[in-house]
Amino acid sequence: MNSHDAERELELGRFGEYLLKSRVVPETHAPYYVRWVRRILAQVPDRPGLGFEDTLSVFLDRIQPQVEPWQLDQAEKAVRLYFSHYRNLSGTEKAVAEIKADSSGCVPKLALMDATRTLIRLRHYSRSTEQTYLNWLARFFKYLAGVDTTAQGDSARVTAQSIKDYLAYLALTARVAASTQNQAFNSLLFVCREVLKIDLGDMRHNVRARHGKRLPVVFSANEVKALFSHMAGTPRLMAELIYGGGLRVSECCTIRVKDVDFDNNLLHIRQAKGDKDRCTLLSVSVKPTLVCHLNRVKALHDKDIADGYGEAALPGALARKYSKAGKEWGWQFVFPSRTLSVDRQDGKIRRFHATDTAVQKAVKDAIRAAAIAKHASVHTLRHSFATSLLLHGVDIRQIQEYLGHTRVETTMIYTHVVKDLRNPVTSPLDLLG
Repeated sequence: MNSHDAERELELGRFGEYLLKSRVVPETHAPYYVRWVRRILAQVPDRPGLGFEDTLSVFLDRIQPQVEPWQLDQAEKAVRLYFSHYRNLSGTEKAVAEIKADSSGCVPKLALMDATRTLIRLRHYSRSTEQTYLNWLARFFKYLAGVDTTAQGDSARVTAQSIKDYLAYLALTARVAASTQNQAFNSLLFVCREVLKIDLGDMRHNVRARHGKRLPVVFSANEVKALFSHMAGTPRLMAELIYGGGLRVSECCTIRVKDVDFDNNLLHIRQAKGDKDRCTLLSVSVKPTLVCHLNRVKALHDKDIADGYGEAALPGALARKYSKAGKEWGWQFVFPSRTLSVDRQDGKIRRFHATDTAVQKAVKDAIRAAAIAKHASVHTLRHSFATSLLLHGVDIRQIQEYLGHTRVETTMIYTHVVKDLRNPVTSPLDLLG
């Protein structure tokens, strides 16, 4: 091994240590990320005038015939992680370096938020998780600005004690619900442990908001009928799919044509919460309406193709593996957006999926129109799906799979709702005759 190869192996060893310490990828995946970087360094030598994207493209095109799509995706992630986030000290590492460079002990808010955002995206957390974590971080800095006399502009001291004080403030002064305080805790815990490398110590004795026992609100069968009677068009179809399959509203918005199995009456939910796939029920009664809806969507897609558009955004490296798949009918969204928009990733004009705003509003309006006096939302349809299956004797484990719950204990909460609905005891007042 010559000196150049030895130096390269030392650098790859440090990259492997970085992966393990930063935990941006699972520990078991780290060796494979190192191997992909070793391959590109060996197979695609530096060429004058050849930029990073061109170098990456040459490498991926070279290995594409030899690997599976998920391996191609992993290779691209590994190379980007090495060149963009490790070797060049950009993203998280650069932001953390800027934070540590502040001699006053204060953490710059913008640098910390940039570091947090970058790390969240490296770990492929959902966009909603990213927004939640950054929102709580901003609220935490706003709190520090009012209580920390050492705060300077948009910078403030972030310590384990200041985190504990803020959580106590949320419980005692802001009087937030336990779930809200837990959300704040999880957000700040991620920032401290993963970005700032701060040990929060023992949090067991910290002031916590009171965690009362809350059962999910559910609709009765008659209420569901009344609700749907005050809905029409695409929002009603979406609501019926959500109730018929126990979908989350985001899952309904992002489902693709290929994931609707009419023959087996199933919906395939891809990359759901926790990046998991599952199957759930497709109601037989909704199929005729869904077919008519897809015919209209197909006509819209054909028009987009004729206009020079019609390419759907594909997950991971599938766009590179199957370059023409984005324009195929199966990859289109069942509920597309009404307008075309520019993809921030590559600048292409695409028709993305619809947002949940329309169906959320339609369900709220229908609840009021049906005079249903419950604090409910579109998510209540998912709860009602689970309780309906329990009332009809479906096994709790099967319901867990339909809902996509990781733990059966999460699904068990519906048994507390059902026990009051199944064979209720006669009231003593009714026994008086």
